[in-house]
Amino acid sequence: MNRNVTAFALGLFLFLRRRGAGAMIWSVFLLIVALLAAGPVPVSAAAPDTVLEWIGIMNTTVLAGGTNPLVSTRVVALVSASVFDAVNGIEPRFQPLHVKPAAPHNASQRAAAIQAAYVILVDLYQPQQSATLKAQRDASIAALASTEKAQSIAAGVAWGQTVADAIWAWRLTDGIAPAPPPFLGVQSIVGTHAAIGAWRPTPQGLPNQLPGVSGAGPQFATMTPWVLTRPSQFRLPPPPALDSQDYANDLDELFKMGVYSGSGRNQDQSDLALFWAGNTPLYWNRIAAQLSVERGLSFNENAHLFALLNVSMADAGIACWDGKYRYVFWRPISAIRDGFTPADSDPAWIPWLDFFPGGTPAHPEYPSGHSTVSGSAAFILAAAFGENTAFTVDSETNPTPGKLRSFASFSDAVAEIANARVFGGIHFRTSCVRANTLGRAVADYVSKHAMRARGDDSDEQD
Repeated sequence: MNRNVTAFALGLFLFLRRRGAGAMIWSVFLLIVALLAAGPVPVSAAAPDTVLEWIGIMNTTVLAGGTNPLVSTRVVALVSASVFDAVNGIEPRFQPLHVKPAAPHNASQRAAAIQAAYVILVDLYQPQQSATLKAQRDASIAALASTEKAQSIAAGVAWGQTVADAIWAWRLTDGIAPAPPPFLGVQSIVGTHAAIGAWRPTPQGLPNQLPGVSGAGPQFATMTPWVLTRPSQFRLPPPPALDSQDYANDLDELFKMGVYSGSGRNQDQSDLALFWAGNTPLYWNRIAAQLSVERGLSFNENAHLFALLNVSMADAGIACWDGKYRYVFWRPISAIRDGFTPADSDPAWIPWLDFFPGGTPAHPEYPSGHSTVSGSAAFILAAAFGENTAFTVDSETNPTPGKLRSFASFSDAVAEIANARVFGGIHFRTSCVRANTLGRAVADYVSKHAMRARGDDSDEQD
């Protein structure tokens, strides 16, 4: 190592020491010093977009961890909020979500984004994915050495760490833990009049149709939102009355179109139900990344877009779960198998999504979680790119791997998602339609009250 590099390494060491850097950052220090010794920075190299890079890593990490769609709404918000406040804290263009800008003036925004995303993902997925994430972080930092100075990178890493730690500490008190007692709905009184219309654990999917499990995520119903004032802020009206024509229409459609075999579905309708049975927030992150590349969004624009998208989906999930555990409405499989009386029940009815071992999702039916979260995502992306934006999307549950589904607008995609839940036999039509309006209301509120452009004080007070 030459004299200049040695002198710089000493300065960098003292810089990090003054900021109380932890072991995680010292490992980056050693990496940067090694990169410095390799040679000068080429001035013509293109800077990587580390926001898009780490959105991709986040998606892969979530899938590898087997995280369910509800919990994933919290994961993607944690990552994107940390990345946004880290990037924005160095060159403020928007109002911060939580962490006020206080970064060194020379800190690398890209290094801050890498470290912020990395820290949150390690917090969530250690120890199983720690080694993989560290290798990815080190490779990302190494790639910056061709375009940025080592001291700037180190300062960015330190700031990204600070922001991620602050976001993590903030959301540890959101109500995710401790988990409440198992929620079993009306399981203890099934067979009585009082149980009609109310949720109870539903059988799992084929081939064994094992007994149902307790309701998923009841704590999300009372979780502290990211931006909303309370989970019930946009609470929907109750589901249709069991003696209403709307409910009769929904049940008739579901009975015919959502059944496992002998349904009125065509092949494409069966396929789309399976296609959309994956991780909801990840679909929309993939769509947003595709459109960002096509439209040439900048690094800062991506940090802002993905924070708006993922925080909106997180609050949409909370708002949806407020309704689910407020109304505790029964799933179609219970409505059809148990019926109002034994005379109008069909104990052998099986929903199409029993194709998967998990079967019907283990939580109350109304409103639809997928449609709520997707409604919020579609609102944010339509605002960013225009409603009539064409895109394609793939799925980890795609029945025909490699065959993408294409849409001419965001509304088209949301409408197909509603069909998917009905054709899957797990949701009533009304639940999906109303859920979309809920998701849109949440996203509209988030976009008007959080992460606004600096100097924009026109927040609506409602």
